[in-house]
Amino acid sequence: MNDELQHLKNLGKTSAQWLHAAGIHSASDLRRLGAVGAYQAVKTRGFRASKVLLYAIEGALLDMHWNDLPLERKEALNQQLDAKNPTQKKPK
Repeated sequence: MNDELQHLKNLGKTSAQWLHAAGIHSASDLRRLGAVGAYQAVKTRGFRASKVLLYAIEGALLDMHWNDLPLERKEALNQQLDAKNPTQKKPK
């Protein structure tokens, strides 16, 4: 199977399967939702994805390794996520 998502940087078999289960099947779907929206879609389906998936998706959209994302960008993604999930408890 030729999976477009697996051809993007940072996205492997498992993350592509999770994205497919969330209704995200192409790079254009991913761009349309953005990293936060795609991450939320995966989490909503019950997958126990860590924040690394959030960063991996952003890196895939920017064609860079997720670990090379600047700390400021990771913090901005986390703030966007928190803004969309205000009732979610934050770890201490």
